[in-house]
Amino acid sequence: MSANDPGQIDRWKKIVYKANSRLFFLWSRLYYPDLMAQSVRIPRSDNRLPLILDQAARLFREKGYAATSMRDIAAAVDMLPGSLYYHFAAKEDLLVAVYEEGVRLITEKVRAAVVKHVEPWQRLEAAAVAHLEVLLKTGDYPLVVIRVLPQDVPKAAARLVKLRDGYDSLFAQLVADLPLPPETDRQNFRLLLLGALNWTQHWFREGGRSSPRSIARSFLRLLGEAQKA
Repeated sequence: MSANDPGQIDRWKKIVYKANSRLFFLWSRLYYPDLMAQSVRIPRSDNRLPLILDQAARLFREKGYAATSMRDIAAAVDMLPGSLYYHFAAKEDLLVAVYEEGVRLITEKVRAAVVKHVEPWQRLEAAAVAHLEVLLKTGDYPLVVIRVLPQDVPKAAARLVKLRDGYDSLFAQLVADLPLPPETDRQNFRLLLLGALNWTQHWFREGGRSSPRSIARSFLRLLGEAQKA
């Protein structure tokens, strides 16, 4: 290949530009951490960002957060590893973005289901059914929220806990509205229900005898009967 070949020269220009841009990014993180913390992600106008999030969610679900590298995610979107840092400064920031989308999907589904009912038990049942349907039928994002625990990612734990708590508060209010005996531990009631719902992902089979609706109803029936015992 001739040194004067225009195509070769353009390729080298792009390589040098990307290398210099990456060095500037790292230098900025080192000397201006507060400024960089305010701008972790490129605006969503970059049409590759949805693909990055989709592939990150898929890999986090399939391989687990710890076993997935930024290089894996870059390869899945046909991107140079260094280019991924234009969007996210670190892997935990990418996880937080996936978490945000997962929580948004679950929350929207649950709120839309609950608003159709007035009676407290019916509202909780609608929420439980919607929660299960999102987990079992929507895809990768909600499952990442369930499978990747905040304590497994110390650098992002506080942000992940805040996202999870925001969603848990929906169920806390629904349980608070139930006509339960005064001695009922409503926190344990909520944790038992959510724990049972979340564990369903491990044994549910599409096309089997049980549906998300029948499963949610059976869990609530068991919890309700336990309060009468």
